[in-house]
Amino acid sequence: MIHWPRVKQLRHEVGADEFDEVVQIFLDEVAEVMARLPREIENRQMEQNLHFLKGSALSLGFEQFSKLCQDGERRAAAGDGKDVDIRQIITSFDQSKAVFDAELKQNLG
Repeated sequence: MIHWPRVKQLRHEVGADEFDEVVQIFLDEVAEVMARLPREIENRQMEQNLHFLKGSALSLGFEQFSKLCQDGERRAAAGDGKDVDIRQIITSFDQSKAVFDAELKQNLG
């Protein structure tokens, strides 16, 4: 669910002192977009939001969530936004965040 080598790489890139702030910014921005997602009816806007979420998720190692966003992004780009399982995307994010929070210290030591 979490690609810990990517998380470690990000921590190395931004530095240990800045890492917590980067994580908080990520979570805040993702939460903002996630709140809008269930109301999206326009394919183009849904595609853009899912693209943003996919990239943010990849940056922080949220692999499963990223894959679901990528699939949804492709569907929306093809005009099939109504077929995107928003509930599954939200659930995946919530589960990924819970695992991230629970396992962060043991994986970054």
